[in-house]
Amino acid sequence: MPSPRSATTQPANRKRGRPSHPRVARDSSGKAEIARRLHRVEGQVRGIGNMLDEDRYCVDILTQVAAVQSALDALARKLLEHHLHGCVKQAIRSGDGDAAIAEALAVIRKFGR
Repeated sequence: MPSPRSATTQPANRKRGRPSHPRVARDSSGKAEIARRLHRVEGQVRGIGNMLDEDRYCVDILTQVAAVQSALDALARKLLEHHLHGCVKQAIRSGDGDAAIAEALAVIRKFGR
C-alpha cells in the first residue's frame, strides 16, 4: 500500500513539508558558470577517489578534500548571490519580503557553522 505522502500525491517540487517554490530562470551565462563550477567539483571528487585507490599519501588527499570544500563554498556563494539579487528582490517587490528574508537568513546560518 503506498504511503499517504507518496510522490503521486505531492507536487514534484515539495519535499519534507517545505513550501513549494517556483522554478527560477537563470540567464544562460550564469547557469553555464554554475554548471562549470559543479563539473569541476565532480572531477575533483573523482580525483580523490582515484587517490584513495592508488593509496596516495593522506595529507595529499586531505589537501584535495580542502580544495573540494573551497570549491563548493564558492558555488554556494554564487547561488546565494543569485538568490538574493533575483528571488529575494522579487519577493520583496511582491510583498513577500519578510518570508524570503527569513528563508535567506536560515540558509546563510547553515554556512556559518
